[in-house]
Amino acid sequence: MIELNNIKKVAVVGAGTMGQGIAQVCAMAGLEVLLYDLNSQMLDRASQTISQNLEKGIERGKVSQEQKEIALNNIKVTVSEDELLADLIIEAIVEKLDVKQGLFKRLEAINSENTILASNTSSIPITRIAAVLERPANFVGMHFFNPAHIMKLVEVISGVSTDPQVAQTVYDLALKLGKEPVHAQDAPGFIVNRVARHFYVEGLKVLEEGVSDVNGIDRLIEYSGFRMGPFRLMDLIGVDTNYSVTESMFNAFHQDSKFRPSRIQQQKVDAGHHGRKSGKGFYKYD
Repeated sequence: MIELNNIKKVAVVGAGTMGQGIAQVCAMAGLEVLLYDLNSQMLDRASQTISQNLEKGIERGKVSQEQKEIALNNIKVTVSEDELLADLIIEAIVEKLDVKQGLFKRLEAINSENTILASNTSSIPITRIAAVLERPANFVGMHFFNPAHIMKLVEVISGVSTDPQVAQTVYDLALKLGKEPVHAQDAPGFIVNRVARHFYVEGLKVLEEGVSDVNGIDRLIEYSGFRMGPFRLMDLIGVDTNYSVTESMFNAFHQDSKFRPSRIQQQKVDAGHHGRKSGKGFYKYD
């Protein structure tokens, strides 16, 4: 089984907001990174965003010019799935079980028997994704939080079949990345999303009931000590991503009403109002 000192190359699947951040922190830790996406334009945008993030780090005194150059040199991009050969592969794609399972089946077939496969899923049970694999012992959850290049927490989730050494290796890697990892057992939403889901769901219920408007709810929550209210945070994460996680949790808990997705949020998703990344969500952005 592969150990931490043998992890030299990491492949990140998905060049969206989370994939970009994961690629950046891995590259800054001195790892060789291969960033993959079907869309070459997404890869171009990801490369620009990573460079901008590092430049902001320089401005704040957190990153040196040399560290920026080394990190950028450590990242390669590809649109070819066949090139995804690595010691560790981290998936950060759409929250759909069948899509994730199909991806990991293909990646398992072309990689070494020692390659660790990890999912950044926010809510889909690790055991369920791994059920289609020949080597489910090599599969683990590695859940970063947005923005991944800044947020310290990483949940390391063990499915029923996950080898404890695999989980420990991923935990040790998270420490190497400068993160603060936490071991968790498999369950819908794991720890953070299960607890935090009601931060969004109840905020949306208050809005539906006309108790206050979006800005009023956010301001009151922020005045109570939170850095962001639920609507500003949904816009940052992505209204569509947040809705998808809520929907997944709702189904995973057998339609328990306390996880029921909001019609208001669904309408935002249907309208393409996905938050900061689309220029409009619960707020408007330049």
